[in-house]
This record gives sequence, C-alpha cells and structure tokens, in this order.
Amino acid sequence: REEAFESGHTYSTTMAESFKYHQYQVVGRHIPTESDPSPSLFRMKVWAVDEVCARSKFWYFIKRIKRVKKANGQIIAVNEIFEKNPTEINNYGVWIRVLSRTGYYNMFKEYRDVTMNGAIDQLYQDLAARHRLRSSSIQIIKTKVLADDECKRPNILQFHADNLAFPLPHKVCRPSEKKYRSTFKASRPNMALF
Repeated sequence: REEAFESGHTYSTTMAESFKYHQYQVVGRHIPTESDPSPSLFRMKVWAVDEVCARSKFWYFIKRIKRVKKANGQIIAVNEIFEKNPTEINNYGVWIRVLSRTGYYNMFKEYRDVTMNGAIDQLYQDLAARHRLRSSSIQIIKTKVLADDECKRPNILQFHADNLAFPLPHKVCRPSEKKYRSTFKASRPNMALF
C-alpha cells in the first residue's frame, strides 16, 4: 500500500512492516576480561516493537539466567528474523508466562496465521481482550509451528476438517455491464444461495 503526502513524499507498507511485534535474534556476552578473554556467547529470540526494545528485553531476561548484565556485558549482533514462507498458513503454539492481578501463571495458546509475527500479534490482542493483560506483563517462553495432530484447542481444530468450506449465504447479483445497471428492477432478486 502506498500513501502520498501533500509534500509529494510516498512510503510503502509491506506485510512485515504492518505487524506491531517483530522477532529479533540478539547475541550478547560478558565483556572480555583477563581471566576470561573469550567469554561465551548467549543467543536469545525475543519479540519486540523495534531493535531498541529487543536489546532491552535481552538484558532483562539474560541477567535472570546468567551472571551478565548491561553494565558488564556487550551485544554482538541484533538481527530481525523473517518468515521463510509468509503466504503459507500454519498452526502456531505459544507458551507464555503472564502476571495477572493474583500472581504469575503459565499458559499455552494456539493460533492460525501465515507468519509467527501475526500469531504473536493475535496473542497480545487476545490476552488484552480476555484477561485485560498489558503487554509488559506477558513473557513469551517458547513458540513452535504445530502439526495438525499436535493441536488441542477446539477453535483451531475446526479448521482441520477435510470438507472445510466457507459458503456465501448472501451474494449480491451485480449487472454484467454498466448499461444493464438500474435503480429499480421489475422482479425482486433472489439473494439466498442454499
């Protein structure tokens, strides 16, 4: 989609840009010291709005797992991860840890989408609607592309039927050409296609 401004500038919005959350791979390590000149590298996949938030989330999680923090560590690389086949529908499973009004809870959610970023966008919207959870209180532990036999939620299983169809119960009959268009017709059109 391209939109033009009064100044004449245009910008294009691709599918990857339309998602709020993007998947980043962040690689970091402890700053080299005399006792450890080549410290171990730590790689983490995080979902964030942009690269700056991805770096912040990396330090938030890594200091709880390893003895590394922003003051004594360094980030080696930050790369955005893109979908290999962004037009192929998949089942996505997401394991999360959320902070609700009464404490921390673990959850497992399933979504159908063409990309993992789309599924994560659905996740944030779903949790905001059902549980009134803010994005800051949601921690994504693990994600996975699920096979059809691995899915367990009924709202996902209903799309696995062999005879799946999306009928059009109300179809508007349009004239084949502009010259046949008129405001009034002699007979009432039959809209029901049962």
